Amino acid sequence: MRKIALFMLVLTVTLNLSAMAQPKKTDKKIKFVIHTEYGDMKGVLYNETPKHRDNFMKIIKDGTLNGTLFHRVIKDFMIQGGDPDSKNAKPGQALGMGDLGYTIPLEYIPALIHKKGALAAAATDNPAKASSASQFYIVQGKKFDPSQLDGLSARSGVKYTAQQKEIYKTIGGAPHLDGNYTVFGEITEGLDVLDKIAAVECDQNNRPLKDIKMTVKIVE
Repeated sequence: MRKIALFMLVLTVTLNLSAMAQPKKTDKKIKFVIHTEYGDMKGVLYNETPKHRDNFMKIIKDGTLNGTLFHRVIKDFMIQGGDPDSKNAKPGQALGMGDLGYTIPLEYIPALIHKKGALAAAATDNPAKASSASQFYIVQGKKFDPSQLDGLSARSGVKYTAQQKEIYKTIGGAPHLDGNYTVFGEITEGLDVLDKIAAVECDQNNRPLKDIKMTVKIVE
């Protein structure tokens, strides 16, 4: 009996140590902040889109986004930034074609919609709908009633849950983008800053007449 008891004790300790050695899965979301002269926008990255999450973390940490502009601003639609060519752009220079030499595969998740505050990747012109490695946009959008969504759904094939319809009805967004771009995060604080930036005066290319620079950091 003593031998059996000792064996069970050793087995229990071994199993406990093995469990401790296994990496724990976590649903913790990576947080970030975008600093602008209009204020800060704080947000989180989604774990459901790991390729975009990891790439965004990388370009934040290596400073790629720091000093870039929100170079394309369309009221009631979205604000776009992250073009590396915008760091030293001349006034009035057309922007939006800069890249980092690689793309990110589309990670379309039906549950992640283009609601107001959604953080999404700008797409390059390619059949696979691959994302730009650095250019992103934040949705401002507008409100849509269920009948409008039903019309969009009939044309696009994207189906919406009752909860998603309610979000577009009460919060708003840009549902016509669903299915074609990767939504990989959202702004959780600072939607008023989004609204301020979306309201600035722009030129014929939707570039703000006054440069809006950003600094982006991971919140530890």
